[in-house]
Amino acid sequence: MIKILFICHGNICRSTMAESVMTHLVVQNHLADQFQIASAATSREEIGNSPHYGTVNKLRSVGIPVVPHHAVQMTKKDYDKYDYLIGMDDANIRNMVRITGGDPEHKIHKLLEYAGSSRAIADPWYTGDFDATYMDVMEGCNAFLDFLVK
Repeated sequence: MIKILFICHGNICRSTMAESVMTHLVVQNHLADQFQIASAATSREEIGNSPHYGTVNKLRSVGIPVVPHHAVQMTKKDYDKYDYLIGMDDANIRNMVRITGGDPEHKIHKLLEYAGSSRAIADPWYTGDFDATYMDVMEGCNAFLDFLVK
């Protein structure tokens, strides 16, 4: 079982989108029984909140089911629980390392690293551009899945 935790600042936009997209991709590829996929926040700002309506609307518009979810905060224990902790930008990565106390097993990565890019996935909370976020999340998740099943 491959265990993945997607992480962003609030866990209502990018990480929730990545959780839903990756879940959809593994189901489409008949791999759902091989994966455990979840998402979390580095902050406490949105704890308990549902996915942002922009994320929900974008995923619905492309036919991807939104995983039932309420924002949770990442914990130090998540480092031992998951095989991969995938952040969306450099600030997420810094906060993830702070929360876990380090990354001795090299489990922490930015999503677009798997697509050969060092760029961040822009936060649509600030940009309002859920289309661009979706395109980046889809690119990253497809590349990540290819990496995992090669």
